[in-house]
Amino acid sequence: MPFPPNRRWLLVRRPDGLPDPSCFALDTAPAPAPGPGQILVRARFLSVDPYMRARMSRSAGYAAGTALGDVMRGGGVGEVVASNHPAWKPGDIAETMGFGWQEFAVLTPGGVGPDAVHRIDPGVAPIESALSWLGMPGLTAYFGLLDVGRPRPGDTVVVSAAAGAVGQLVGQIAKLMGCRAVAIAGSAEKLAWCRSLGYDAGIDHRATADLRGALKETCPDGVDVFFDNTAGPIHDAVMRRLAVGARVVVTGRIALAAAHEAPEIGERHLGRLIASRATMTGFLVYDWWHRRLEALERLAAWHHDGRLQYREDVMDGIEHMPAALMRLFTGENLGKQLVRVG
Repeated sequence: MPFPPNRRWLLVRRPDGLPDPSCFALDTAPAPAPGPGQILVRARFLSVDPYMRARMSRSAGYAAGTALGDVMRGGGVGEVVASNHPAWKPGDIAETMGFGWQEFAVLTPGGVGPDAVHRIDPGVAPIESALSWLGMPGLTAYFGLLDVGRPRPGDTVVVSAAAGAVGQLVGQIAKLMGCRAVAIAGSAEKLAWCRSLGYDAGIDHRATADLRGALKETCPDGVDVFFDNTAGPIHDAVMRRLAVGARVVVTGRIALAAAHEAPEIGERHLGRLIASRATMTGFLVYDWWHRRLEALERLAAWHHDGRLQYREDVMDGIEHMPAALMRLFTGENLGKQLVRVG
């Protein structure tokens, strides 16, 4: 069965600071053919995430980067259109973080870890949810808050990038745990969304001249759990409000994306960590991937009961992949950024 050509985005230049469209080239190649035990999947949705900046870097990170001339790495969900695997048939829905920025991908079912191929049941939720609240962002919120943040009833939980793919979920889970949730986001619209999710208070960091003062007002008894998706000035301000025994969960540094290759320069918080007897832990969701099903079942149950909401920011057309990525770094997205391919 003939398929259309495979449009795919190649990484052709490494960014110096923030990425821009000149880092990518839209290439067309024949649709690949699956080998023995493989499936050919046509993308329906592709994921756009802050970690992709690190995958463009020339320096080594926690995962392999994208080589110049290769298809840009990223997650996707799509429909099986050809199968040489006995357990998969055309029409099945597959998801993997190893899909890439392309319309067609040859995948090998099985395996472990984020690049494993998972069958998606469209009856549970819309298939794009596998890239959002029922995917990597949901797992990050779930394990980052519950296992690392260890929230207790009555705790004040502060979340930066609170209206993003992860942050919108963290605040809701914090409320389910009996906590007080404080959102830090970059616009009045984003804060309105956070309040609709149950956040008790919010700070617009772009409109607030005195971030420390705003934190003192919204967190008079200090911050018990800080879920840090941004780093940068927001991190520095919240660290000064830590309560005794606070837990800081460091999951992202999108505020420093423009200086990704440069050393981080900012306040040093060792004295504050000593005074508050706080712990600060770097979080990487891949370390919890073996417990993926546990989290997904609980997230799905909360959503089914009406206790977990989400929002997705969808652009149409694979030609918009670079523009969708730029939206993350300019703060234009609200909720999980996706691109609908077909």
